[in-house]
Amino acid sequence: MRTRKDVYYRIGEAARILDISRSSLRNWERMGLLTPVRSQGLYRLYSRAELQKLRQIKFLRNIKRVNPAGIAAMLQKEAPNSAGASAGKAKKEGLGKNLSRLRRQASLTLTAVAKSTGVSPSFLSAIERDTANPSIATLQKLARLYNTNVLSFFGEANNAPRLVKPRDRKVLTPNPGVRMELLALGKTSMEPHLFRIAPGATSGGSYDHEGEEFIYLMKGTLEIWLDEVDRYEMSAGDSLYFNSSQAHRWRNTGDEETVLMWINTPPTF
Repeated sequence: MRTRKDVYYRIGEAARILDISRSSLRNWERMGLLTPVRSQGLYRLYSRAELQKLRQIKFLRNIKRVNPAGIAAMLQKEAPNSAGASAGKAKKEGLGKNLSRLRRQASLTLTAVAKSTGVSPSFLSAIERDTANPSIATLQKLARLYNTNVLSFFGEANNAPRLVKPRDRKVLTPNPGVRMELLALGKTSMEPHLFRIAPGATSGGSYDHEGEEFIYLMKGTLEIWLDEVDRYEMSAGDSLYFNSSQAHRWRNTGDEETVLMWINTPPTF
């Protein structure tokens, strides 16, 4: 029996609930209309909020006959500004525009960026048009290529108080199931984040950069790989330190939200 806590559905369950085919769900994902999280076994998982979004996509696609590009534009326009509604939070609306500007300043084509980052030109184009959500791994690769940090993609806060109230934190939701809250503002030597990671959510691949990292896991579980050699399964109370130059990727392997403090030095986000 499904409990309140179990709010994710596999693709077969989502298809039955919505009365659509699994292939339609996969096609809409390829079109960039949604990005389900993945379970430990790499199964697609859909939250209740995503089911509601899928109902809207189904209506627009099958009844209104709106093309995928039109649906993506409508969904983007209707999405609540959860990442930048209040002062001190990063605004996601400028992501595509900022990435496009940085690419042009570097005199790079989408093909050249794709070759350097391993991200397809079509997906890079969708990111720049704000019709696709890049993973943390993708954002880190782009930041390294453009010689900047991830937060610069979203805009900077005007004020940098020493005391940061929860309501004043910069919040990034780079990919479904991952929420990052910046715990210190302004120019700092360390960059502390509070991560909230949904079951099955991942980094979206491996990434590396200069610096050092420290993780303290407060709730849930986290699997982290370093250089595809060392695997660590963290649980509440565990801590992990490693060199950022080691390629790292991670996943919430549990069935509940993972909460952790993640500190980078120097700042990379």
